[in-house]
Amino acid sequence: MTITVTKPAEGYLAELLEKQNVEGIAVRLFVTQPGTAYAETCLAYCRPDEVNSEDEIMDLELLRFYIERNSLPYLEEALVDFSEDRMGGQLTIKAPNAKVPKVSADSPMDEQINYVLYSDVNPGLASHGGEVKLEQLIEEEDGAIAVLRFGGGCQGCSAVDMTLKDGVEKTLIERVPGLKGVVDATDHSVRENAYFK
Repeated sequence: MTITVTKPAEGYLAELLEKQNVEGIAVRLFVTQPGTAYAETCLAYCRPDEVNSEDEIMDLELLRFYIERNSLPYLEEALVDFSEDRMGGQLTIKAPNAKVPKVSADSPMDEQINYVLYSDVNPGLASHGGEVKLEQLIEEEDGAIAVLRFGGGCQGCSAVDMTLKDGVEKTLIERVPGLKGVVDATDHSVRENAYFK
């Protein structure tokens, strides 16, 4: 597991813990709604009586982190940093895999597809207020077909066929071994939010 806590962040958190005046107090790191578009990475105080036996422990020089077990795959490559400014400073947590855990070639195909959609495809569609998600995977003898559903500004958009074939399908087939095509399950007759009408 690679979670990086910078020295400034470690110092800042250690100071905060000291002000709590609780013997053995530590920091808990976890992700709420992991693996969804609403995932949030959170830090909280963790008193000795709040420790969960399943927590992963990460000891730093100045403090201890308890990391929620279910959050571990989503915290891979996370960075906790602190930068000082005139107002005192700001603690930031960047967790690039919070919405979708990091995948490998051995991961199930649906996880690989979701990873590509969240990390590569949706950031581009977001500029049009759109998104796409995997609805189901149809396994066939010569490969699998991903059934996708577009939402937001992509639903009812006249450019969606081009987006699907030239963008989404091409990207997914290049990146996910064994995938042979994609199908759009969206009802594009609903056009209220469409980006291109």
